[in-house]
Amino acid sequence: MKISTTWLNDFIDLSQLPQQGSPEELDVLLTNTGLEVEGIEAHDQIPGGLKGFVVGEVISCEKFQVKEKALSATTVDVGQDELLQIVCGAANVAQGQKVIVATPGTTLYDKEAKPVFTIEKRKVYGQVSEGMICAEDEIGIGDSHDGILVLETNLANGTPATTYFNIQSDLVLEIGLTPNRADAASHWGVARDIRAVSGLDIQLPDVSSFQEGTNTFPIQVQIEDEGCTRFCGISIDQVKVGPSPEWLIDRLQAIGLRPINNIVDITNFICHGLGQPMHAYDWEQINGQQLIVKTLAAGTTFTTLDGIERKLDGEEIMICDASGPIGLAGIMGGSNSSIQENTTRVFLEVAHFRPERIRKSSQVHSLKTDASFRFERGTDVEAKLLALQYATILIQELAGGQVASQLVDYYPNQPELAHIDMTYERIHAIMGIELAPERIQEILVALDFELKNSSSTGFTAIAPAYRVDVTREADVIEEILRIHGLDNIPLSEHLSAHFISEFPALDKEKVQQTIAYQLAAKGFQEIISNSLTKAEFHTWIEKDISFESVEILNKLSEDLGVMRQHMVFHGLEALAHNINRRQKDLKLVEFGKTYHKKGAKYIEKRHAALYATGLWQGETWDQAPQKTQLYHLFQVCKAVMQHLGNKPFDTEVIEGSSVFAYGLRISVQKKTCLELGMIHPNLAEKFDVKQDVFMADFDWDYWVKQEKTDFVYQEIAKFPEVRRDLSLVIDKEVSFQAIQRVAEQTEKNILKQVALFDVYEGKNLGEGKKSYSISFILQDENQTLTDKVIDSTMERFIQRFEKELGAIIRK
Repeated sequence: MKISTTWLNDFIDLSQLPQQGSPEELDVLLTNTGLEVEGIEAHDQIPGGLKGFVVGEVISCEKFQVKEKALSATTVDVGQDELLQIVCGAANVAQGQKVIVATPGTTLYDKEAKPVFTIEKRKVYGQVSEGMICAEDEIGIGDSHDGILVLETNLANGTPATTYFNIQSDLVLEIGLTPNRADAASHWGVARDIRAVSGLDIQLPDVSSFQEGTNTFPIQVQIEDEGCTRFCGISIDQVKVGPSPEWLIDRLQAIGLRPINNIVDITNFICHGLGQPMHAYDWEQINGQQLIVKTLAAGTTFTTLDGIERKLDGEEIMICDASGPIGLAGIMGGSNSSIQENTTRVFLEVAHFRPERIRKSSQVHSLKTDASFRFERGTDVEAKLLALQYATILIQELAGGQVASQLVDYYPNQPELAHIDMTYERIHAIMGIELAPERIQEILVALDFELKNSSSTGFTAIAPAYRVDVTREADVIEEILRIHGLDNIPLSEHLSAHFISEFPALDKEKVQQTIAYQLAAKGFQEIISNSLTKAEFHTWIEKDISFESVEILNKLSEDLGVMRQHMVFHGLEALAHNINRRQKDLKLVEFGKTYHKKGAKYIEKRHAALYATGLWQGETWDQAPQKTQLYHLFQVCKAVMQHLGNKPFDTEVIEGSSVFAYGLRISVQKKTCLELGMIHPNLAEKFDVKQDVFMADFDWDYWVKQEKTDFVYQEIAKFPEVRRDLSLVIDKEVSFQAIQRVAEQTEKNILKQVALFDVYEGKNLGEGKKSYSISFILQDENQTLTDKVIDSTMERFIQRFEKELGAIIRK
């Protein structure tokens, strides 16, 4: 979310902060309150910020002709030791003029802020030209190209053009807004946090001049869906749609919005200023002069403002007129009622919708907008009238409109604000520090909490309407902590950093829960599926099944006739279900059982199955999207095994499988405990999955039966690590695991890690040979390693590799 500091100053005077609202000060202040500043950039009112443009004076001007083109050879004083020679094609250039000059190295931009070209010293029609005398459009302050801009000024030559035009640069903050902080999704919201920390006053828009008009052009509003809890609106007549003034354009462009026209720009200004999404309708296009908030039948089509025809699922909150839908509530308006150049009468809407309804509709239609971003998190139901009144005043000022109806305010059930009983004892216990009761109350009042039933032991906190995320005791304590400052909590003298060398064995449920949390942190979502499946499925993977199927005696249906023998079936069904609903980038995990029959014996096996498909990581500002590959899943599996305290493992390639097209089989002490790979396309296609799917299948019975170990706490090593590399020429049949095993057997005290970082195969190595480049990390926890010890260790490695693996050291 982008926040303009110039815009922020409309709400709170940043110059009153101790460092006058410097970038560094705002960065620290906001980040410490939970509004992390992820970036700071300057926004220029004019593209390029007029860098390189200066005031100059034409000292001489000699006309000359090239074919039919009239040119001038000028000398211009730009405050440097020497005059610049500039060839100018403008007819109005003359000696003695004050002009704007683009000096060499200056970049010119087009209207869309894209660089056009850079001024350089060059020859023009045989004449040396060392700059450009500029017209309005070349500077970026207008559209005129009818000659150069002649200044009326006494400014010294060489004065930056920013001084002449009084151009101010805006500072824009990129804030990483967490999902719970809907209250801060606006400039007003950010200003409230600054007020809570600094004690400065907030200045809200003055709406005292707002007046309702006569009911000349009313719109009848009817609410038929409980998903709309408040609806405010007003008609405005005699508006003139046109460009917005420069100040409004600057505000919107600073935060990355494209100005459209004065009416639409005002609604966007209110959305980002006050956090209240608005919509403006062309009054003439509202059939029957009535708006009905309701749902429509599934399958109904509706074309949104972006020109896309969408098929409704029947659960969307829709804004309709007498003839049909004209808006997808809380997300986007319709193309059939949008503001046009010839619009003269508008109806403004400010409403409140239930967040879960907007969130679902936004996901169904894959449509994310500034409005849905705020509605699905929760907007301030009490600020609707302020937003409507301020927008009305702005339209009157900027579009010449007149209020032409009474104000509509449908608000049948005012929500009950959260009342939370607090005790000072409990607050201190949770925070781990003691704050004076006066300080606690001061913080909460600054955050607009109402405090009642205050006593020596506690009080009742009533959360403001805009804090929809504050519902319980812990939420209130979090508010106190973030304003008091987490950095102000003293660090315990007894706190020190340690790590556990092995993970202790736990009961099955705790192990599963721990790993489920770990996988969730890596983006995996847990699924639960039925253990019953089709008998036909097992015929597709006969190569991978060594037992008989367990059949159900009283079958519910043929589709649920047997117990599953492999986790892959329901994983592919879950993937297909989501892919068909446009969710193509998926990471799923399921903890479940498979069932097998061996003679008269029945066997149950526990599994943890991971599935990944589509993009492993989406596109970000600094990284291209990454398509899921086997090594991504392998790294996750290694992390799981490491968390469970695994022993060194061996790998072998999976061959001849009907489940995996390719993959790896992981064994610990010759016990197969994990298989992972890409699911065979032939199998995936049977479930209508046409994209690559990767699966990891853990033998969960093995992992939850690890021997209990007396784990040891160790202090983080104080002495440096040392890396040494070896390149070994070995037979192709020798695996990296074999090299790793020999190394670990050779040195058990100071060898910390063995890693493969390069593989090479070539004719120069000899037939049946390959080269592995291996890194060895050595570290002594008690002292700094000497060269003698390091060299001795590496020599022992080489001797063992040569003797046991037939390795040759590449020099």
